[in-house]
Amino acid sequence: MASFVTEVLASSGKLEKEDLNGKISKLSRKVEETKEEVCDIINKRYNEFLPSMQGAEALMGQAEEVSKEIDILKSHIETEVQHNLHTAVTEHAKLKQQLERNTTVIAMLRHLEEFHIAMEEFHKALLEKKYVISAKQLEKARHSADSLKAWKGSELPLLRALSSELTVQRENLIYHLGDEWKRLAVWKLPPSKGKKSFLKTELQLTLGGTKDSQQNPPPLLSCVLQALAIQGELQHKIKLFSQVLMKYLLKPLIMYPSLNVEVSEQQGEGTLLSLQCAETPEEHPSPSQVYTKVLVVLKTLHTHLLDVSVADVSVGERKVSVILGDLVWQEMSHCIIHECLLHSIPTNSSQLEQYSVVIKETEEFEKSLKEMQYLRGDATELLKYARDINCHFASKKCKDVIVAARKLMTSEMHNTVKITPDSKLSVPKLPSPGSGDNKGKQKAKKLEVPRLENEKQLGALTLCLPVCRISESVQQLMELALHTLSEAVGSSSQCATQLFFTVRNIFQLFYDVVPTYHKGNLLKFPHLAAIQHNNCMYIAHHLLTLGHQFRPHLPDPLSEGAATFVDLVPGFRKLGAQCFLAQLNVQRAEMLERLSTARNFSNLDDEENYSAASKAVRQVIHQLKRLGTVWQDVLPVNIYCKAMGTLLNTAISELIAKIMMLEVGRGQRASGAGVL
Repeated sequence: MASFVTEVLASSGKLEKEDLNGKISKLSRKVEETKEEVCDIINKRYNEFLPSMQGAEALMGQAEEVSKEIDILKSHIETEVQHNLHTAVTEHAKLKQQLERNTTVIAMLRHLEEFHIAMEEFHKALLEKKYVISAKQLEKARHSADSLKAWKGSELPLLRALSSELTVQRENLIYHLGDEWKRLAVWKLPPSKGKKSFLKTELQLTLGGTKDSQQNPPPLLSCVLQALAIQGELQHKIKLFSQVLMKYLLKPLIMYPSLNVEVSEQQGEGTLLSLQCAETPEEHPSPSQVYTKVLVVLKTLHTHLLDVSVADVSVGERKVSVILGDLVWQEMSHCIIHECLLHSIPTNSSQLEQYSVVIKETEEFEKSLKEMQYLRGDATELLKYARDINCHFASKKCKDVIVAARKLMTSEMHNTVKITPDSKLSVPKLPSPGSGDNKGKQKAKKLEVPRLENEKQLGALTLCLPVCRISESVQQLMELALHTLSEAVGSSSQCATQLFFTVRNIFQLFYDVVPTYHKGNLLKFPHLAAIQHNNCMYIAHHLLTLGHQFRPHLPDPLSEGAATFVDLVPGFRKLGAQCFLAQLNVQRAEMLERLSTARNFSNLDDEENYSAASKAVRQVIHQLKRLGTVWQDVLPVNIYCKAMGTLLNTAISELIAKIMMLEVGRGQRASGAGVL
């Protein structure tokens, strides 16, 4: 403790080392002398008690004096030590700050040294085309520069210079890597679009080294791709490559069945992929052709270009083929669906079983892609589309049916066919309700109705539509509905339901479209109004039994009573009646307008009045004759008679009313004259 205090006091310059040692030594000697005297006195205690007592008192006085000296020295030492300790702490804090600054400077110098070494190694490796080492050294330099930026108070001009150097060298590295990539995958693109221009598309692949895993150093391709991954440029580079690949190679192979891909090995130059043309009558390629051609391209790329594992900081190690697959799969699958599978959907239900081959081919296609790591996951959009054949068949069929139906509805109405009791629609042959599996037989038993015997039988023409004329397009529309319902027979429940409601939509579309589309002509031409009346009645007539005709052959729930069109019958009857009634009102108004020019048939002795009345009557007769000619062969006999009778009754009633008005006028004038 004494030595520590002495060192502290000596460092402060307040107390000389020798003086302190001297005082302590003198004090130590006094303590020893006092101790010896005490021991002697204790030994002689019992021999010389009184003298000892006096000596003890003297010694006690000496001890107190020594204690006081010790307290004084201790107080002096504590005062000096406290003062000098504060000074020492302050100086220590300053030394600590200076040490921290020195440590910071040393750390910055170390980072600068690491930056410099990394850049030197980078340049050296870049000259030797060791691109992976170059990329790693550049990353080390960037890390060192980032560490320098983290220090507060670091020199900004220096950091700007380092950042600028990093940017320049990174762009330099990326340029060299891009140049090497261009030599590894060389595109020769056509100047314009079109099937023939795509024949000029070529892709030259060079590995930049052998594919021997024991070779050291590794192939140039692997080095370039790994370096791009380290610099975070691989995704962008593969994206640009995938866009060109999709636009000029994969899409043409998918879209044009006459295009094929040829792979040729060229000695010393690598592998060449080029497009060749072969004449084919097919308008759209088959799925098997598309899958074969696409797999040839992707297998070649996988073997010579993309079967390389790279370490990506964000996602870890993965194959380059995975990156390319993620970029092109969605667009490629959509192209295959719209250009190939969509056109391979059967046009009728009898071809559905053949489509199962397409599903198997799609599964094998995706399996091959997964083995080459182009594809990840189990069920993709392409395979789901292929498996949902019933849904796609029904959707395509319904779309085609609606388009065909709308085309018929907007066609000319005046082309007519005559409907007689012998006229029959070509109904497809339907299977017997009791044929097929047990489920069909059970369904037939449910639908069996006990026969009722009756001596009186209905006539053969009891429920027949009366003789009339309808539009040829309406007859074709009804045949389209029958054919669509026959497609639903034997289909899956989902497909049959969709087709059935498509037929309902056809008639609903007719109800909404035809009166609006032909509105002007229906009011202008009495012939078309009569045809539209017959069209509506013809449709309503068939809707009465259409559902019952197909219900036993449809799957559940349609066979349980949902397959019916009876609810549409009142609407069509009303639509036809309203259309013809509107035409009758138009004819009635024209007739009354013509009779209004007869000058009330008054003063027929006057030549002008007689001429006007005669003209009006002749015009009405001509109108009735013209309507008779137009309607007689079109309308059913009973409707024709009612319509002509109504108009004739209107004309006669108007004539009688005007003549009665004349007679009343004459009677009033005669009464007035008699009174006078």
